[in-house]
Amino acid sequence: MNVAPQYLTPGTFVDSDHPGVLAFAQQHTDPGQNLRERAVALFYAVRDGFRYNPYILHFKAEDMKASAFLHRTEGHCVDKANLYAAVCRAVGVPSRLHFANVRNHIGTARLEEFLKSDVLVFHGYAEVYLDGRWVVATPAFNRELCTRVGVAPLEFDGVQDALFQEYTAAQDDSGPRRFMEYLHDHGHFADWPRERFLATMKKHYGHLFTPERMEAMGLRVSW
Repeated sequence: MNVAPQYLTPGTFVDSDHPGVLAFAQQHTDPGQNLRERAVALFYAVRDGFRYNPYILHFKAEDMKASAFLHRTEGHCVDKANLYAAVCRAVGVPSRLHFANVRNHIGTARLEEFLKSDVLVFHGYAEVYLDGRWVVATPAFNRELCTRVGVAPLEFDGVQDALFQEYTAAQDDSGPRRFMEYLHDHGHFADWPRERFLATMKKHYGHLFTPERMEAMGLRVSW
């Protein structure tokens, strides 16, 4: 397998050697499955096993670990991508994290008011190395959420990239409405780049980066 070792070994946040991460990976895969089948099974376990919630932010280093997320039922896109990367490594599938800024065209008014923007910075997804190439997997948006906002859930087969839902199921006079738009690529990383993540969040959303402001908006924040 021609892949750098850091994509198979545990990281600070992609803590794939943690007993809880190992147990989750074993629970949702079968020893008889090949690497692609394991990656697909774990994608759905993470996608639908944890609700997407952009109003939960954890900034303490220990709370940003994949193993810590296992104790919660919901989280934001980076939480879910980080867990997916960790459980993939736990069963021998090389993985890495990828981050981008995206525009959410059907975001809630509350979220846009809170952010003062329809741009979501440092949107997180994962990439897994299968059959000699990196394949994109985005486990952020659970099926229940997608049904509620009228967009088809993002499927993953381990062959085709599953980056993001570009269009909603609903249409207007010009056709299907756009859901998300890819704006800026931050690149890929073997582990969650915590300091860069925090700096980018502060740069774009500095108006709300105080515990008082975030809690006033109904966010659950770990500092």
